[in-house]
Amino acid sequence: MRFAHSDSHATTGAHNLISRDEREDRENNLLAPNATRSIGAGARSRPEEPDAFRTCFERDRDRILHAAAFRRLAGKTQVFVFPDDHQRTRLTHALEVAQVATAISRALGLNVALTEAIALGHDCGHGPGGHASEDALSPFIDGGYDHAQWGADVTLTPLNLCRETLDGIRNHSWSRPAPMTPEGEVVSWADRIAYVCHDFEDAVDARVVHANDLPSVVRERCGTSRAKQISAFIGGMLDATRQTGRIAMSLDMAEALGAFRQFNYEAVYLRPESQAQAASVIRVLQALVEHYAAHPSSCPAARNVPADAKSPELMRVIVEYVGGMTDRFAFQQARCLLEWKESDLPVGIDFR
Repeated sequence: MRFAHSDSHATTGAHNLISRDEREDRENNLLAPNATRSIGAGARSRPEEPDAFRTCFERDRDRILHAAAFRRLAGKTQVFVFPDDHQRTRLTHALEVAQVATAISRALGLNVALTEAIALGHDCGHGPGGHASEDALSPFIDGGYDHAQWGADVTLTPLNLCRETLDGIRNHSWSRPAPMTPEGEVVSWADRIAYVCHDFEDAVDARVVHANDLPSVVRERCGTSRAKQISAFIGGMLDATRQTGRIAMSLDMAEALGAFRQFNYEAVYLRPESQAQAASVIRVLQALVEHYAAHPSSCPAARNVPADAKSPELMRVIVEYVGGMTDRFAFQQARCLLEWKESDLPVGIDFR
């Protein structure tokens, strides 16, 4: 027997282990009537044996957390390319979405493990450079490049996740059909709550906007700090859901959230500097795809694919490769392969 500390004295007070089967049985008493239950190994494309102790959605959460696609989110733009030490990346965004979503799910008696799995995986399909990557890569793919669908149906496919997890990731965007589970709908709301609040905080820190620039409906109902804003929006969801039994937000808080998001678009996302940054990202990514299509041997992922000129199969492999890049690697490739000058690339914008 070995202990972590020489003076270890912690005990569990019991000698029995709690199996997955026992924990699944407890869900019937602990979860809300329409919460998603964990059953066996879960509904997966490839059948698996269930884990002895983890539920199927806990396994999904663990697989996403250890996936390369999740790690690479640390190097992908949330709003600012080449963020400073305190600005969000796609990784920190996913973690904040998970915090908001699990806080809501726990209070509503939903399946927290499923909620967290969807939240952590929801942006794994994003390419480098933020949403500009969707505009850059869409022309090369039939049906376009949507990060939500791409994440569920391409990026995370090797993980063999449960259908409820994949559905929540695929449909977390409001432009998509509603998710099949209440946990998925919670993540849809949490995503919007998190990015509206933290993108604004980053913009204030970068001196793009001032906290008092917010519309009065937001300041009066939610305050000017991220903590107060997130708390207010979560409260608006819990109040509305308690009253209706539906995953919703009270009208007053939904109005504030909508005004907040509109302000961010006008003052942050669509400001000239941001649009110029996005245009530069698009030029880089499209040039890389065109280069790899013309020289498939230079793309590691395409070396075993028949080099038919721009065949759908070849283009899909190339887009998957470029979409998986971090910002820094994509821009380094532009310099190494395309011999672009640093002045031709997106730059980190110092607003101070």
